[in-house]
Amino acid sequence: MTTAELPELLHFLHQDLAVPQSAIALGLERTTDTPTLLPMVLWQYGLVTLAELEQIFDWLEQRPLPSA
Repeated sequence: MTTAELPELLHFLHQDLAVPQSAIALGLERTTDTPTLLPMVLWQYGLVTLAELEQIFDWLEQRPLPSA
């Protein structure tokens, strides 16, 4: 995932997985230097389940690769 894809990921987290905005904000605070680690941080802090983390990775995997 690139940082350009972050807004789409945030939308997916909130709209499709119903992750609260406050949880997303906390995850973003913890990943200011590397926002691509957001899914793992959300899981580490118990803000998403392992099943939801797998859904996030599946969603990321289905994303088209960014063009060079």
